[in-house]
Amino acid sequence: MKKSLIALAVLAAAAGSASAQSSVTLFGIVDATLAFGRGSVSNKTQLTNSGYNSSRLGFRGTEDLGGGMSASFWLEAGLTNDNGTGAGSNSNNQAGGAAAANAGGQGLTFNRRSTVSLAGGWGELRLGRDYTPQFWNLTVFDPFGTNGVGTTQTLNSIITGVTAVRASNSIGYFLPGNLGGFYGQLQHYRGENNSGAVTSGDGTGTGVRLGYAAGPLNVALALSRTDYAAGDVRQSNIGAQYDFGVGKVMAHISRDQNGALDGRGWLLGGLFPVGAGEIRAAYSRYSTDAAGSPSSRKLALGYVHNLSKRTALYTTYARVKNSGGAAAALNGSVTTVNGSSSGYDFGIRHAF
Repeated sequence: MKKSLIALAVLAAAAGSASAQSSVTLFGIVDATLAFGRGSVSNKTQLTNSGYNSSRLGFRGTEDLGGGMSASFWLEAGLTNDNGTGAGSNSNNQAGGAAAANAGGQGLTFNRRSTVSLAGGWGELRLGRDYTPQFWNLTVFDPFGTNGVGTTQTLNSIITGVTAVRASNSIGYFLPGNLGGFYGQLQHYRGENNSGAVTSGDGTGTGVRLGYAAGPLNVALALSRTDYAAGDVRQSNIGAQYDFGVGKVMAHISRDQNGALDGRGWLLGGLFPVGAGEIRAAYSRYSTDAAGSPSSRKLALGYVHNLSKRTALYTTYARVKNSGGAAAALNGSVTTVNGSSSGYDFGIRHAF
């Protein structure tokens, strides 16, 4: 009997030690947006989502392996909380791998991120679906974080297609965080096609991002190439931010290629704290060398009021002007070629 009690005590202690070295977290954001879009052809009013932060539901966990090593997982699904459906994904970084138009019919998909990682003093090795290096500068150096009607036109009008934001089947490496402010990411992703066809390399690519963040300065450069038989896709951008204390000023410049088509864009913006809130402002432009040199210019202005650390109210106004044959429109509206469009967002964001 005494031996049995001792064995049980040892097992309980071991279980307690294991649980102390591991953690699993449920997290998410629910962001509801009342969005108005105005165009010269048609207008649209809708209750949508993700006007400030992308709505999501996620699970993440870490296990301490000892000796400075750890293993972790991250499963994050996009939510369209205005109608209760999930968000679509892409299986092979190609148009044919896109999810069905009715994403909700597939149930919940971990389209935002689904990775497993091994990390140590040498950095982090990450496998699965994840953000691409070429996307980070567009969102980090955008006052609106590429969400809502204020999203930079360098992303809204981008010509690079499927891997502009995320890539599936990726192998990524991140530099450790103790390099005196230097940071970086290298990622290779696969299209996973059978060999022997002209399109066997489609959806396979590599991206890299290197940056430096210390004190008030943050600057980064990103380059990428994705292979397609119809014409390779290249994406490059550089972004920077400087914190003056009374506000943060940021900018980025991008150049993209999709086969023979070239695109160029830039953004200048800032974030300015006001009491419990923050003013956001940005001006962005994107144009291509297609016939007529289509170009779209956007001015966006917004305000976020924090009710708490987790809950915020926000509003954004944006207006886009087109020229050279462009017809970009906001919040689901439709405008004529070379016409203008405006949009408003009013919403609430709650994080948990």
